[in-house]
Amino acid sequence: MTRLALLRHGHTAWNRAGRIQGRTDVPLDDAARAQLADLSLPAPWDRAAIWSSPLQRAVETARLVSGRDPRTDPALTEMHWGDWEGRTRPELHADPACDYRPIEAWGWDHAPPGGESPARVRDRLLPWAQAMTQDAVAVCHIGVMRVLLARAHGWDFDGPAPFAVKRNRLYVIDITASGWRPAVEPVRLIGGTS
Repeated sequence: MTRLALLRHGHTAWNRAGRIQGRTDVPLDDAARAQLADLSLPAPWDRAAIWSSPLQRAVETARLVSGRDPRTDPALTEMHWGDWEGRTRPELHADPACDYRPIEAWGWDHAPPGGESPARVRDRLLPWAQAMTQDAVAVCHIGVMRVLLARAHGWDFDGPAPFAVKRNRLYVIDITASGWRPAVEPVRLIGGTS
């Protein structure tokens, strides 16, 4: 069995403004850097392999909470939101030509114009996850986390998700030859007040 702990990157200016980031390489903001500098990975995750999306907000989060340079893999890059990147959800809802809907109503195959569906993200993530041979922390993005957690929970992007992704918590998945199983509760990072 391999255990994979997922951690969402810290806040960026676009997060705080409600803008969809996708693959746009927006850095952490100063408040996130200060908060993350006060946090660390709890045992045994402090000794696990550390991976990250190649986007700078994830790489920097990984360095701050682990004290190490992460290995990066393009499979961990955020879902491509295509024409919707940089826009806010209220803008998209107000656009009559836009087919925007909450991700809980996408199913596996819906995608933004010019972007990726959850199924396409799954297709690039599963080979990476299945090749893991040791326990690891992967600092990544909410879209990536939703896809991996959907696999573990058996959720199909249709209706409310059986999990809520919060920051500064590890979402652990046990990966075995017979299937994936999510931990019951996320694990909080050490330190800080979040």
